Amino acid sequence: MTATLPTATDPQPGATATLVPAPRSVAGGLGVRPPAPARPLVRFRSSRPDLLLCGALLLAIVLVQGWNITNFPTLSDDEGTYLAQAWAVQQGDGLAHYTYWYDHPPLGWIQIAGLTYLPSLFVPDSMTVAPMRFSMLAVSAVSSVLMYVLARRLWLPRWAAGLAMGLFGLSPLSVVLQREIFLDNLAVMWMLLAFCLAASPSRHLWHHFGSGLAAATAVLTKETMLVVLPALLVTMWRHSHRDTRKFAVTGAITACTLIGLSYPLYALLNTELLPGSGHVSLIDGITYQMSRPGSGFILDPGSGAHGVFRSWLYYDTVLPLGGLAGAVLLLATYRWSVTARALAGPALAAVILGLVAMRPSGYLPAMYVIQALPFLALVLAGGAASVTHAVLRRRRTAGEGRALVLGRRALVGVLAVSAAVYVLPRWYDGNRTALTVDANAPYRQAAAWLGREVPDPAHTRVLVDDALWLDAVHHGFEPGPGAIWFYKADLDPAVTNTLPRGWRDIDYVVSSPTVRRDAVNLPNVKAALEHSTAVAVFGTGEDRIEIRRTDRESGS
Repeated sequence: MTATLPTATDPQPGATATLVPAPRSVAGGLGVRPPAPARPLVRFRSSRPDLLLCGALLLAIVLVQGWNITNFPTLSDDEGTYLAQAWAVQQGDGLAHYTYWYDHPPLGWIQIAGLTYLPSLFVPDSMTVAPMRFSMLAVSAVSSVLMYVLARRLWLPRWAAGLAMGLFGLSPLSVVLQREIFLDNLAVMWMLLAFCLAASPSRHLWHHFGSGLAAATAVLTKETMLVVLPALLVTMWRHSHRDTRKFAVTGAITACTLIGLSYPLYALLNTELLPGSGHVSLIDGITYQMSRPGSGFILDPGSGAHGVFRSWLYYDTVLPLGGLAGAVLLLATYRWSVTARALAGPALAAVILGLVAMRPSGYLPAMYVIQALPFLALVLAGGAASVTHAVLRRRRTAGEGRALVLGRRALVGVLAVSAAVYVLPRWYDGNRTALTVDANAPYRQAAAWLGREVPDPAHTRVLVDDALWLDAVHHGFEPGPGAIWFYKADLDPAVTNTLPRGWRDIDYVVSSPTVRRDAVNLPNVKAALEHSTAVAVFGTGEDRIEIRRTDRESGS
């Protein structure tokens, strides 16, 4: 990728740009610096073509991601956990629906509480996972627009910025994961805002200060965003003015650090910073997260990480593999390519996130790839722009015939058609699944059964996964002692103390795939499953959901 980007003397056709004058050279013999080429600064708000393209793509992204959003993908326990914690914030019951134990910073689900507040006021019973997925559409819409703005600020031509936005929002991998109520989606939105401010063409100091604030918000939303900060710093360094660079970078780092310290300060003020008897602590939470059983090496066919990796590639191979390869190539050609230098920050972010995913002993969750999607999309779009510009040079060289010029254009057309022929059928299959399959019918049927068949829910105890916890609460089960998130039956003393007879104090178990998978390490849950009888089954195979009534009077 050795193409150069448009300069003041070589404008992009149709672009709305404000040209920054090149600094004058200083006369005087040795040390004379030639004038630096000016670059076009796109004023997004005043560029009608940019607004039209971005608006059309935004409409397509919202329609594709919103269609069938409540039915696919399958509801996950993580979604239920974050939404239940957001519900607790809305109710004024604290930072979680059970004891908050510093598993993640709470800012993420506080934002979810804000996004879902108005719908929960008008239709309280809709505060469940499936309908509240619509709140993620707002996050996806903002993130998509920020993607387009960032691409333009990183000097990509209009069509390449549209390509980056389309890759980010319409890839089947994005459609599936960005629908779900994950903290990663919120963190990506804030990190994209941080990159946009860091690459601001105005170079105001408050932009860089705001970039630090946005980055801190991203980290406090999902702490794994911490590894992206070096890439943000690279972008800020390259786009800040030489005369004010030290002030800009220092201000951004200071803002990020001060906001980030609010989390340990909160723990300190609650006397929960350090481990101790009788209370949770931030250090214990961090220790748990760092010591979680690893998923194995991502390229080991027998590892859990490889299974997660295969699930990503099932939906899209181009974005993860092509984007990562392109990021490595951009960093390798940094010294020779203008495109590589412009995209150094996103490329570095993609490589760092890729290296973290490849740790042999690390834990790799399925939603981890969400954090890399915008950077992979930017790298791919930048690579496409670089190749196109290299083939379609703006001017014909001396002696170059018209046939050769037409041949170059034909080559670009062939490459574009080939890429479309390879990508679009695969995207069509993946997105068709997301737009047509109903994977959540068993959950809806199980929730309806609990509300219809249990005669006295206020005095009944049921173990459920968090995907169904709010459904049970809305059907009259008491939050906490009545509707019990199954993990808490073994791991939270506030719950286990209310179960003096263990599994015999439980009336029903809703056996979902998550419950059956994790029950092996939870004695009360395992015993409740073993000493119960299925009274209703919804779905088939491994994805079935069983409602099981325990035999509370049986022997041990």
